Amino acid sequence: MSTTRRVTFKLYPTTTQEKMLFEWKNLHCWLFNKALSDRRSSWQKNKQSVNYYDQQKAVKVIRAVYPEFKPLGSHAIQDTLKRVDYAYQRFFKGLAKYPRFKSYRHYSGWTYPCGSGWKALTNGTHGKLKVSNLGEVRMRGQARQWGNPKTCTIFYRKGNWYASITVECEVIRNTGNGLVGLDLGCETAVTCAVHLREGNYQEIKIENPRHLKKAEQKIKQVSKQKRRKRSPNYKQKIKASRRWKKAQKQVSKLLTKVSNQRKDFLHQVSAEIVSSNSLVVTEKLNVKNMTRTSKNKGKRGLNKSILDVSFGFLKDCLKYKTNEAGGSYIEIPTQKIKPSQRCPKCDHLKKKLLSERVHYCENCDYQCGRDFASAQVIAEHIRKGLGTSLSKCGEDASTSTYCGGSRASGLDEASETPT
Repeated sequence: MSTTRRVTFKLYPTTTQEKMLFEWKNLHCWLFNKALSDRRSSWQKNKQSVNYYDQQKAVKVIRAVYPEFKPLGSHAIQDTLKRVDYAYQRFFKGLAKYPRFKSYRHYSGWTYPCGSGWKALTNGTHGKLKVSNLGEVRMRGQARQWGNPKTCTIFYRKGNWYASITVECEVIRNTGNGLVGLDLGCETAVTCAVHLREGNYQEIKIENPRHLKKAEQKIKQVSKQKRRKRSPNYKQKIKASRRWKKAQKQVSKLLTKVSNQRKDFLHQVSAEIVSSNSLVVTEKLNVKNMTRTSKNKGKRGLNKSILDVSFGFLKDCLKYKTNEAGGSYIEIPTQKIKPSQRCPKCDHLKKKLLSERVHYCENCDYQCGRDFASAQVIAEHIRKGLGTSLSKCGEDASTSTYCGGSRASGLDEASETPT
């Protein structure tokens, strides 16, 4: 199956190259703010809207009037103007706030939307990035699968330069014929109910590594040291001290390490689940509402635990990995099914408090862990509906082909395409 993947390499420019990269980043930031200002003033003064094509025509004029824009390349300049247009489109659709001006210190980088202006001199493992008017920049990184490079985004983050390259490639991912129901939680990151035979399931627990909690004490210590230094105040034109900058780098380094550890853990967990199961079922969760800010200290602690597990990122990994393997990823409606309150054996409903971690059914005397019971309910809800189309079972289904273990059961293919 041909798809587009994104691979990020870390760049190691020379001193001269890094100086030029910063100059180019500032020029793209100036262009972004200028295009935004042009749209604002045109509407405020003349009530006339300016679209992307109007501003695109001015690229030749900009490069003629300002010679420093010539090394940037016309396609990269056009993409920066496209960013402004995209920000307005999101605003008009109600998906974002009104576009704002970007500061030079927060503007990340720019994009080459096609193969013009750059070339990746690599086979997917390390290599060099050749950029017009800049030269060859050494880069390190490894792609799971390499193919035909399409676009390249160069950005600066936390003291380092990176190149994010999109690659069109043939994805090869193996999967089994199993059915698994997943219950996501904070105490145990993932509780799996693996279907063995009619009505029987095997419990597999994936413990929460708690990366943030392990590094939290060290982060607090470094943050306390940073607060004792002279912090910047841009309104009062007070510059940060060198010691404050040094402490800030230490905090950023620790937070980046925690983020990388979490992503690595979730990628490994999702890959392991998909390698054995072609039908992955979990509950539909609104993580944004679950982690809404609260004055309650207990709720704030729960929000931190949910974000440390990162439910949303894990579900995204499961979704695209299942689609690549030709399987099915399904989310059942939690409010309709109520998996945490339902008995997996007799469907008896009983309301439980969050503190009750053991499921006991008064109707059929079935007893097991609460998370395992919830995972069984999720899997059973789909298993009983395998004779009909997934789109008619009341779930959100995402499939690319028939799932391997359900083809013989008459499972119909859902219509949604993979992301």
